[in-house]
Amino acid sequence: MPDRHYEDPSLAEIYDLTSGWSIDRDFYLALAGGSPKRILDLGCGTGLLCDAYAALGHDVTGVDPAKAMLDVAKRKPHGSEVEWIEASAQEFRSEKEFDLIIMTGNAFQVFLTDADILATFATMRAHLAEDGLIAFESRNPAIDWPARWNRDFELRTGDTIIHQSRRVLKKEGDRIAFETYYLFPDKKLVSYSELRFLTRSEVEDRLLRSGLEVEAVYGDWESRPFDGATSDDMIFLVRSV
Repeated sequence: MPDRHYEDPSLAEIYDLTSGWSIDRDFYLALAGGSPKRILDLGCGTGLLCDAYAALGHDVTGVDPAKAMLDVAKRKPHGSEVEWIEASAQEFRSEKEFDLIIMTGNAFQVFLTDADILATFATMRAHLAEDGLIAFESRNPAIDWPARWNRDFELRTGDTIIHQSRRVLKKEGDRIAFETYYLFPDKKLVSYSELRFLTRSEVEDRLLRSGLEVEAVYGDWESRPFDGATSDDMIFLVRSV
């Protein structure tokens, strides 16, 4: 099931305040190039990228397991031009094949078991058109993420101020669990999250087992090579074997 900050309508409505357009979206948008393509966004969330792709004339399918996020996505300026599907990445199936398949926002890390990872990669491979491209990212486990994540934020929407704080609960093996607190003027909501941090070689191993191979791994959104010691991100560009 999605975390509460995806499935609660109150939190879905403010999601774009903390996860709005950014350099990573520019990167993924550029991958589509200029000619019209059929694009699949697995874990599309509030549909920022789907909306941007549709505005450029691409044929877009956005898939997410959280109805609340899709409800927000459908109201985007080009939301009526996107095919929205409520489904998990593991279970999504379509007769379509796609020229570009993306999974953004470190959504890959919500898959806590190898079974879920392999099922997701199977979905990607089954729907990838000939010469199609898969792109997704995951955080580098060499970075001390707990040291960065205990933070407080203040969000503003209209005249309303929402206080948000994030606290890491534990780090065990390749997993980190944390809670995010949202203090609205009239209520307090808490979302529990757990993420898995695989190494580059571990991700590549699971891709190969799924009939996929890595074309490139970047360490940032300027397409510089991945550095295992210093890069925050591992950005994978993948093709079918």
